[in-house]
Amino acid sequence: MQIRCALVGMPGSGKSTVGRQLAHRTGVPFIDLDHRLEKMIGTTIRSFFETEGEARFRDLEAQALAEVTQQPGGMVLSTGGGAVLRAENREVLRQFGNVLYLRASPEEIYKRVKHDKTRPLLQGGNPMEKLRELYAVRDPLYRETAHYVIETGRPSVSTLVSMVMMQLEMAHSAAVSAPPSTSAYQPSDTSH
Repeated sequence: MQIRCALVGMPGSGKSTVGRQLAHRTGVPFIDLDHRLEKMIGTTIRSFFETEGEARFRDLEAQALAEVTQQPGGMVLSTGGGAVLRAENREVLRQFGNVLYLRASPEEIYKRVKHDKTRPLLQGGNPMEKLRELYAVRDPLYRETAHYVIETGRPSVSTLVSMVMMQLEMAHSAAVSAPPSTSAYQPSDTSH
């Protein structure tokens, strides 16, 4: 089975950690979109946010996402937490392959990232309140983009990777056994 999937979710939900292990376990390349962007811009995302602003960053993010998703073959793609903010990115991701939303509550995320100074949207003020605000805006967008939602609450990373693999294997089996005249994946019509 050739894995071609993208992981979406809040900052600190485990996309990079789970994605790296999933790619290793399945023998496909792992691409961390944030790391690719940092190489492209020549600085940290946090620093870029401070000097160039979020809008400019989102432009570059959309460009990098479009380029990465055009690459052929299997891969596990970890997106930045805000990649789903633009409708064009959500569409690109859905067309790319299976999209999995690693869902974690703002409280769980706060426990994981409260000492991480590299996350630009969580600096200053009240990070817990900021996480709740981000979650309120982004959770519906992650759900709209994702084919599957994986709860990340308590499981270990290896258990999460196994849960993701199981979901992908079930999706692959459904696609293989679907009659030729139908598709196992029917995108929802969001045009109205």
